[in-house]
Amino acid sequence: MSAASTAPASPIELVCPAGSLPALKAAVDAGADCVYMGMRDATNARNFAGLNFDRAAIESGIRYAHERGSKVLMAINTYPQAGQGDRWRTAVDTAAAMGVDAVIVADPGILKYAARQHPQLRLHLSVQGSATNYEAINLYREQFGIQRAVLPRVLSLEQVKQLTQRTDVEIEVFGFGSLCVMVEGRCQLSSYVTGESPNTHGVCSPAKAVRWQETPRGREARLGGVLIDLYAEGENAGYPTLCKGRFDVDGEQNYYAIEEPTSLNTLDLLPELTKIGVRAIKIEGRQRSPAYVAQVTRIWREAIDQCLAGAHRYSVKTSWMAGLDQLAEGQQHTIGAYHRSWK
Repeated sequence: MSAASTAPASPIELVCPAGSLPALKAAVDAGADCVYMGMRDATNARNFAGLNFDRAAIESGIRYAHERGSKVLMAINTYPQAGQGDRWRTAVDTAAAMGVDAVIVADPGILKYAARQHPQLRLHLSVQGSATNYEAINLYREQFGIQRAVLPRVLSLEQVKQLTQRTDVEIEVFGFGSLCVMVEGRCQLSSYVTGESPNTHGVCSPAKAVRWQETPRGREARLGGVLIDLYAEGENAGYPTLCKGRFDVDGEQNYYAIEEPTSLNTLDLLPELTKIGVRAIKIEGRQRSPAYVAQVTRIWREAIDQCLAGAHRYSVKTSWMAGLDQLAEGQQHTIGAYHRSWK
């Protein structure tokens, strides 16, 4: 199966999530330049039951995307433990053989394997690699030949600008979706409570550790036996993650002590991101529905096209924000660390 062209189709690509074949088709039909997927195992960081792709779905998805001019990226972005590397190496071999346009990898050993065994395969450094400065990114390029790096969502806009000016590696940033209070690839919260690290097992808050229980006080949400939220009757309950739980701290009762549920939304920053040389905007949400993927992709496709047609005329439409707010965590959004003054 031949891969689509690896050259960017536009100055800035729209990279959209595909947790299932219907979601992939929804993204492609709505205008995604690239879709990213994972296999049904611990080699990818969204290893939830019911998500991801078996071999037949991979073949079908690649064919569907390539026939419509979209690229397919395979996320092999967790870390194998000692003696378990064969599964990750096999995933790279499978992705290359099936004609993906790039693999998104975090582990240096797997990057080395991919560069050596498949020199024509395009390599993207995953956000799970936690590269937050140009020295790290340039080292990955020198050692493994990466062509793109996905930045963690903790950098200010000025830091992103300084980074793009000091590397030839393409830079991809998150544009919309759930936020993480931690630097991606460095979070220990889920593994502390459940005994399974997202970096090795591919799941933050694994479903087997989640428990809901109706009590006289309300609906309890527990993770690994730890009470992380309590919902009143009729209150919307999100999927329990430790960083977005509500806790009693120093006399303040039941509030978001670590992070309040909200989504990143950088539509306002799109002209600046384009100007400073960002090459791709990533939409988070492989665990979300095809309807979510279709709506977010459609809005961002329209926004990017308008921006590229003339950044000086670009303005964020009220309908875009309203449409994205419907899908945002807590139905609210933020530009996250991009506006921070820290360096």
